Amino acid sequence: MQPSILAKIGGRPYSIRIGGDVAEAIAAEVARLKGANRQSFLLCDSIVNREQAEFSNRAFGAMPRLCLDGGEPTKSLESLGEVLDFLSAQPSDRRSVLWVAGGGVIGDLGGFAAAVYLRGIDYVQVPTTLLAMVDSSLGGKTGLNLKAGKNLAGAFHQPLAVFIAPELLSTLPPREFAAGIGEVIKYGLLGDAALFAQLASTPLTPASPELPAVIRRCCEIKVALVQADERETAADDGRALLNLGHTFGHAVEQVTGYSAYLHGEAVAVGLVAAARLSAQLGALGADDVARVERVVSAHRLPVRLRAPLSGAKLMAAMQHDKKARAGQIRYVVLRRLGEAHTRADIDPALVAAVWRSLGAAD
Repeated sequence: MQPSILAKIGGRPYSIRIGGDVAEAIAAEVARLKGANRQSFLLCDSIVNREQAEFSNRAFGAMPRLCLDGGEPTKSLESLGEVLDFLSAQPSDRRSVLWVAGGGVIGDLGGFAAAVYLRGIDYVQVPTTLLAMVDSSLGGKTGLNLKAGKNLAGAFHQPLAVFIAPELLSTLPPREFAAGIGEVIKYGLLGDAALFAQLASTPLTPASPELPAVIRRCCEIKVALVQADERETAADDGRALLNLGHTFGHAVEQVTGYSAYLHGEAVAVGLVAAARLSAQLGALGADDVARVERVVSAHRLPVRLRAPLSGAKLMAAMQHDKKARAGQIRYVVLRRLGEAHTRADIDPALVAAVWRSLGAAD
């Protein structure tokens, strides 16, 4: 397996390194930047900083660092202010580089801070969760949550590089690892039937020998879609396909106050919802929907709401989805297992019926 993928996104290609001695590679890049008179600073997840201290110290050395909690509430305007104040307290300039080590929350926050500090500085993603490795660290989407919805403030800002060390997943809590599988299942459903079949045959674990190859395959799918549609402006499909399960999942997160579900868990419920909606539209059969649910459940992810939520509130939350155009929600649905597309002409009554089938209250 080749160690790197070249992402040709925007005006500057960048490398996505997967595996090998990643800590050594990071240290070498930090030294190279220093030799070019470019200062480096670190934003990291506080748990990663503690649990992966050896990796962190080998990779980043004595680099000035700010450590924050990696939970969803950290994706806030208040936390953005903390990062900007940290950077402004350093001997930083427009040639400085912000290294961002953590899961999706820290990655999104750090990327957005880099996008706005001094009107934009470079940053490097070092994802430490499965979800971040296969999805959120790639493609340059950065953002924060607002009271009205998830990721409503943000910017497209491509990283300088991405370094992925699969061995970091050995200390990831089982629930966090499972949440990352939600995104892996998404990739199989939207664009790789063989990957979905592999997950159906053998559930993925941190000890699976095929894990690095699965991470690489997910990265390849995402890079291909983002290269063709960086800012999600394609009239049909394009980067929007990566939102399979997310319109439903984001609604679950918002209605529960970003506290009851991890992002990947909400996406898992959303994948089941998308499969059921696709069946309502005549694209999938009952056996297909059952297969999706079996794969989700086999990876210890929820296939329905854990407790009843207001159907009206869920439907209202979906109206704030970023993919909506002219008041119409663009749903990502399945033509078949392994192929997705977008539709904006779906009767809200069908969506409400899907929510009820997953345990929503009237």
